[in-house]
Amino acid sequence: MIEIYTDGASSGNPGPGGYGVILKSGTHYKEIAEGFRLTTNNRMELMAVCKGLEAIKAQNQEVMVYSDSKYVIDSVEKKWVFGWVKKGFEGKKNKDLWLRFLAVYKNQNVKFTWVKGHNGHIENERCDELAVAAGKIKPLAVDVAFENERKKASIF
Repeated sequence: MIEIYTDGASSGNPGPGGYGVILKSGTHYKEIAEGFRLTTNNRMELMAVCKGLEAIKAQNQEVMVYSDSKYVIDSVEKKWVFGWVKKGFEGKKNKDLWLRFLAVYKNQNVKFTWVKGHNGHIENERCDELAVAAGKIKPLAVDVAFENERKKASIF
């Protein structure tokens, strides 16, 4: 079993933000974090899950994702995202990340567990620290898809 702990953060919504990921399997332990100059909390929550799944080298692994994001967990567990695909994500945000998620999700046997954020859960607290810190480290990466969508929306 591979355990993935995730969290996302943004200072402002949108604003600068980041994600944090912990991967654990047996004696293996890895942390991943990255910050972006303009993003949203939900994007960072979803990006964390994508990055965690993308870090797994072998396919068909048993994976448990621990997240405090109802947005991510409910979208998958309640199968909303699969309906969004059929409707071309019409009216839905974060299409680019959901498609990225689905590309790696299909390669693993993934289950989700919700954890209450900021409640003393050791790995969740560490992921929060990673996410917040990543959003403050300059230079921050550009969340190209998000910034392009914002530009399009501001034109009209």
